[in-house]
Amino acid sequence: MPGLPEPSRRASVKDVAAAAGVSLGTVSNVLNRPERVSAATRSRVEQAMAALRFVRNESARTLRAGHSSTLAYVMLDARNPFFTDVAEGIEQVAESRSLSLFLCTSDHRPAREAAHLTHLQQHQVQGVLVTPVDPDSPGLDDVVRRGTPLVLIDCRRAAGGFCSVSVDDVLGGRLAVEHLVDLGHQRIAFAGGPAAIGQVRDRLTGARTAWRDAQLELDDLMAVACDASTVEAGRAVGEQLAGMPRGRRPTAVFCANDLVALGLLQQAMSHGWTVPDDLAIVGYDDIVFAAAAAVPLTSVRQPREELGRTSARLVLDESDNPEHRHEQVVFTPTLVARASTVG
Repeated sequence: MPGLPEPSRRASVKDVAAAAGVSLGTVSNVLNRPERVSAATRSRVEQAMAALRFVRNESARTLRAGHSSTLAYVMLDARNPFFTDVAEGIEQVAESRSLSLFLCTSDHRPAREAAHLTHLQQHQVQGVLVTPVDPDSPGLDDVVRRGTPLVLIDCRRAAGGFCSVSVDDVLGGRLAVEHLVDLGHQRIAFAGGPAAIGQVRDRLTGARTAWRDAQLELDDLMAVACDASTVEAGRAVGEQLAGMPRGRRPTAVFCANDLVALGLLQQAMSHGWTVPDDLAIVGYDDIVFAAAAAVPLTSVRQPREELGRTSARLVLDESDNPEHRHEQVVFTPTLVARASTVG
């Protein structure tokens, strides 16, 4: 193809235009607004790009546009499949808009979250989606003040100020305990942490509401010490229960997420307990491993990918639409009963 640059030189937009026999504006349209270019011309430009091994200068495009073609998601815990499922939903929308998705995790650490947010602003991402350690953190306000759209995922801020996408966790906690009460359990424990996480507190609030509605003594809804939301924390809960006299041991446990529930399930089976006859277990999130467990796990389902898709649409609307208005979207959880409670 005529007009090829020297092998050692990176091909430019001018090289593409010369090779395809079109104007610089036409090449720009193919890159940014392909719908404005006829199919035949677009094909000729794309063939020239392929022949020249052209790679667009994203830094230059960012300077012109004022932001990069990248969304970012700061998740709370990359080890929890719930958050990677949310990220999958975000990426589906990003891909449909020819955007990239950058993932990072705070690992429940405010300082790490703040460092990520600073880094993302420096790179002028088009929008930030975050499941924050603390939804009231002033650092979130700083992101918006500096002009970067931001959406909260899996939590809300009472005072507003951002778009948010979440699930009614109080209702989710109620559904879990109502299910266990309906099965006849009168000694139920709640296991989940850390307590600083609002979602954990809301799920416990819902559990206590269901317990009171059943006219059972609130003290009989035990809170088992659990300082994390991991499989290891669930195993530790199992050891705590194993150390209790059988007559006082809960007959059922509602876990604040599926990882804790799966760890508890493993430990219960290692002690020779039959699930659900000796111990019924309910998790939360309904991650893919819940149904695939040795004893399929009853869980409160959150629409994980839809949380991601909705949040991505909101952050892009805030980025693109001068008339954007903040929304607080709240999804309704559902309980999926499996063999860990119904045998």
